[in-house]
Amino acid sequence: MKNSMLRQHVMLTAFASTLAMAVAAPVQAQEAGAKADNAGFEEIIVSARRRNESLQDTPVAITAVNAAMLENKASLNVGDLTGAAPNLLITNQNSGGAAANLSIRGLTYADIEKSQEPTVGVVIDGVFIGTNTGQFLDMFDIEQIEVLRGPQGTLFGRNTIGGVINIKRSRPTGEFGGKFEASYGKFNTFATRAVVNAPIVGDQVAAKVFYFHNQTDGVYRHGITGERRGGNNNENFGVSLLVKPTDSNFDALLTVEKQVQKYDTDVSNITKTGEVFCSLIPTDQCNRNQSSDLYTVFGQPAQGNYSAPAGTLEMNLDLGGIKLTSVTGYRKSKENQTQDFDASTTDLYYVRRLQDYKQWSQELRGAGKIGNTFDYVVGAYYFKSSYNLTQYSRVFGFAPTVDPIDYDTNAQFVSGDSKSIALFGDFNWAFADKLRLSFGGRYTRDKKALSNAFATDGLIGQGSGTFKKFTPKVGIDYRPTDETMLYASWSRGYRSGGFSPRAAEPVAAARAYKPETVDSYEIGTKLDLFDRKLQLNFAGFYAKYDKLQQNNTIPGGPTGNQTVTSNVGSATLKGIEADFTLRAAEGLRINGSAGYLKNKFKGFVTQAAGPIAGVLDNYDYSGNEMIYAPKFNASISVDYTVPTSFGEVLANLGYRHIGAYDQQISSAGVTAISTATNGAVTYKVLGNDPRVRNNPQDLVDAALSTKFDLAGTEAKLTVYGRNLLNDKGPTHGFTVAGLWSFGTAREPRTYGVSMGVKF
Repeated sequence: MKNSMLRQHVMLTAFASTLAMAVAAPVQAQEAGAKADNAGFEEIIVSARRRNESLQDTPVAITAVNAAMLENKASLNVGDLTGAAPNLLITNQNSGGAAANLSIRGLTYADIEKSQEPTVGVVIDGVFIGTNTGQFLDMFDIEQIEVLRGPQGTLFGRNTIGGVINIKRSRPTGEFGGKFEASYGKFNTFATRAVVNAPIVGDQVAAKVFYFHNQTDGVYRHGITGERRGGNNNENFGVSLLVKPTDSNFDALLTVEKQVQKYDTDVSNITKTGEVFCSLIPTDQCNRNQSSDLYTVFGQPAQGNYSAPAGTLEMNLDLGGIKLTSVTGYRKSKENQTQDFDASTTDLYYVRRLQDYKQWSQELRGAGKIGNTFDYVVGAYYFKSSYNLTQYSRVFGFAPTVDPIDYDTNAQFVSGDSKSIALFGDFNWAFADKLRLSFGGRYTRDKKALSNAFATDGLIGQGSGTFKKFTPKVGIDYRPTDETMLYASWSRGYRSGGFSPRAAEPVAAARAYKPETVDSYEIGTKLDLFDRKLQLNFAGFYAKYDKLQQNNTIPGGPTGNQTVTSNVGSATLKGIEADFTLRAAEGLRINGSAGYLKNKFKGFVTQAAGPIAGVLDNYDYSGNEMIYAPKFNASISVDYTVPTSFGEVLANLGYRHIGAYDQQISSAGVTAISTATNGAVTYKVLGNDPRVRNNPQDLVDAALSTKFDLAGTEAKLTVYGRNLLNDKGPTHGFTVAGLWSFGTAREPRTYGVSMGVKF
């Protein structure tokens, strides 16, 4: 505890000192007679409110990361954004293809089931991704990423109660050119990436072709064979066509792509004495530590195969007074995955999951201005998805050579579908000098159906329901000067109700859980200082989380355990955030961020069968920590570019601190606090199990690049290192109803080299 407090104190001091230097540097430069001009300043334009506007003119908490910033850091995937924005956490989930666990301000959905949408929306070229799978993206062909913190349901898709990660990829340029890159690193990690642009019909039709490949042997070693485990092989390829007729106010962009991934699904054994499986596996595979032991695995080989084609069509028509936009998105995926969940050399719980998923979405919107003081965005949205899951389980099979498909005669079948329609509007009214009112709302109607069955037991349960909500937003901003903006806002976020996809008993399978809502209050300021050499932003927020949806893994059903989703009370979250960008000198740029988050459950009570037949005991989790909600996080990144006789040298050094956080609502033990007249006992849960706690992380990354001319093309050579302090620990921990527990490890120290050309 003392070490954690000391680490936070050191980080706060470092952040404050950096801010002080950030303020002092431009002042000293001016005092020394340096020109206070905009040299080196690049205005960042964002579309956070479906309008193109300056980052500093947007009255919401937002962090923008452009292509140059990603390249300087040698960023590989969306997980590298962790720490780049306050209170943002992204980890990889190995139980699904390209799956991500995303958390903004402590709001997250850490699962891969297709019937439940993420709390943080990932929007790619205007299309909302309806599941956690497919969200862990490559960063090579990215134009800009915007991280919007807090509910964004008014304008972005659906169920974005935590926030939105808005990803915009590059568009066809209409000129012949391209870029290629190859890299090699530790763990036999190899990647090749290519993007080629070409005109097709003059300046009216342009094409972009892209191909990404990366593979690795993985960071684990098997404790018996010594072989590398945890590897993956990922391919992403496609083509974009941009049509823009001459002398026309119309354009259309069509992108067709496919992602194919083959990956190991290894997990580490964190089962302990007292859990059933510990008495059935070798003693050296029980009671293992949560750091170095995580990188040794014992399970049988298991693998996932993920195939996901997709198409996006964006059309724009500018009618002068109003711009009409249509965004159509289609995505489907097919998964075939085995996983050894008991993570031991004893064959206790091995599954094969076959899944098919489809989603189709259509958004129509219009944006325009009325006079000089009023602008608007209005539109309609439709989303449809369906999925089928078949799970074959080998439970206490002691038959590692038998495929679960052949072993399990009572396989589980889950099918579901979802339809959503919405109408939305967002308005700005400059009603007085330097004052602007922002307001809007979204009406959403969701309809869901889910069916759970087993091959021999037949239908377990099914349900269907309709959930609807109006979610308003209102805010005001004030600009006393051109360099200062103050704002305040209130918004309501909504996440649809539904049914439990892993329920295995009739009552649990047929019972709907209700929608959850978040009321978020925010105040902030955005400052452009010293002739815009320093941008400094602050935000404070308070959020009330009601009818909280929570997954609980409990005993029951043919496989011995089931996961049931229910509404379990409320929670409050409050925090402060700061970020800055300093252009301290020619070629020198410093970015920093810090976030503090405090959360508390209220009325978080669940029920489970007790020793008295027909009587349910109560379990009060109100004292537990919310998951994926570190109390403190901070980062600082320095980019320095030096011109040379042959080109330029670019250096990047970054440090990220991520505080401790829990990864699952679980139990570290209980104590009885009361007994009802019918014998029902109410227990107080004594916090989350320590094994699902992620230790504080201190991550140091660095990259050194040189750009030079190579046979008339621009070439770039980069040497990079990640997690240079070799900070080891978990990314995921999970306990299963007193039976066993498993986890996954984060990437240890790694390094590599890349070579690329651009023409």
